[in-house]
This record gives sequence, structure tokens and C-alpha cells, in this order.
Amino acid sequence: MKFRPCIDIHNGKVKQIVGGSLTDRQDYAKENYIAEESAADFARRYQKDGLSGGHVILLNSASSPYYPETKRQALSALLAAPGTLQVGGGINDENAEEFLNAGASHVIVTSFVFQDGKLYRENLRRLREKVGKERLVLDLSCRKKENAYFIVTNRWQCFTEEKVTAELIYALAESCDEFLIHAVDVEGKQNGVECELLQMLGTVSGVRMTYAGGIRSEEDIRLLEKLGHGRIDFTVGSALDLFGGSLSYEWITKQYAASAIS
Repeated sequence: MKFRPCIDIHNGKVKQIVGGSLTDRQDYAKENYIAEESAADFARRYQKDGLSGGHVILLNSASSPYYPETKRQALSALLAAPGTLQVGGGINDENAEEFLNAGASHVIVTSFVFQDGKLYRENLRRLREKVGKERLVLDLSCRKKENAYFIVTNRWQCFTEEKVTAELIYALAESCDEFLIHAVDVEGKQNGVECELLQMLGTVSGVRMTYAGGIRSEEDIRLLEKLGHGRIDFTVGSALDLFGGSLSYEWITKQYAASAIS
């Protein structure tokens, strides 16, 4: 189990937001923290500290007037620490190579693969052919409904009919290198992890996954490690002292650096 750092970019700034509040309408999101440093500054720091496999996420849609600056920030981070970061947010088969050529190790995809409320296998096939299985991450952002977790798309506002289950993960693992699992209902709220979701993810073996959502303390990280049987990587956003929280970045880096477990 290792720590994956994050660089979330919204309206051209590195931010931490409440995930479920994100909307395209007036490019609104409830903000927890706005960084003075650039995305490239964070990328260089993560690289210096021996961290890899982190996520650069563009939180504006391509139609947003803020998108060009958000994209510029993302590309600058990739160029600052080539090969150490993944990138997601509006990725499709037409723009994926631009981000890979800029230095991304992987592209992270949700909405291009999950469309019209279901898994669009043709798009998954096209993307895999374009970038290769080994450079593709599927983001299974999910929210709870009717006692199950369903994949959500379009700024996490639209439910699909696809449930996040061990069976789905094993099936999709044939087409991607790893998964990013966003527990959207607790994203940015610092209310603790989604235990029920983690218990299910903990039954999956042989598949690399990163969990995001609700981590607020060392105890939460240890609980994640227990429920995930040490197989699930994690990222921390709003709770991290780098982003105005109280959870020590230095402690996490020492305990769960990327080099700790291969």
C-alpha cells in the first residue's frame, strides 16, 4: 500500500474541493483550499520526495472559459516531473496522446467510457487501442444509491446503471492497468472513509487500485490498510497539511512513499 499524491486543478488554480459540489454551471465548486503554488510546483515537490503515481485532475469541462488555463497548469505539471504523474479529466481517444506526450505515465478516464448511463465498450476498445492497456487507468467514481455504489459521470452528477462490484473490476481489469476509486459522497468532507466500499474492494486481489475520499487522520489510513488488506493505494486531499489540513504530509511520505512497496 502506498501514498499517491494529487494535484486537482479548477478554474486554473490548484484546489481542494467538496467533490459532490462540482458543477459546470458557472464553474462552481465548494472550495476547501486554494493553493498559491502552481501545479508544476507541486509536481516538482512530489518528485523530489520520491513520490510517483500521483494524479493530476482537470476539474473544468472543455467548454469552460477556464479550461485553457486549467489545461496549461496540468501540462506544466506533467512536463515538470515527466513519467511520475497520471492525468485525468475529459480524456478521450483524441486528446489522450497529447497528455502522454507531455509526460503523463497514464491517462485516467471516466465519462468517455461510461456514457448514456452504461459502459460503452466500443469507446473502451478504441482508447485501449490508442494508448495501450498499460497506460490506461479507469476512474470508477461512485456514489451510494439503494444500498449499492454506482458509477457517476459528468462532474460526478449523473448516475449510471453500472454498480461498482468485484465482478465489474475483474472484467474491466482486462482492458486497463489500474483503477482510481473516488468515493464521491465523502470526497473533500474529511468525514472518514467509506468502509462498506473498502470492504468490497478488499475482496479484489491482483488488481492495482487507488482509493480517494474522506481520509482525515492516521487512523483512517490504518483502517483503509486493514479493510483493503494492504492492497489498496490511497490519496489524501483536503485533510493534508499541504492543503490547509492537519494530516502530516511528511509523516505519510515517510510511512507510505511510492518506493516502500513495489
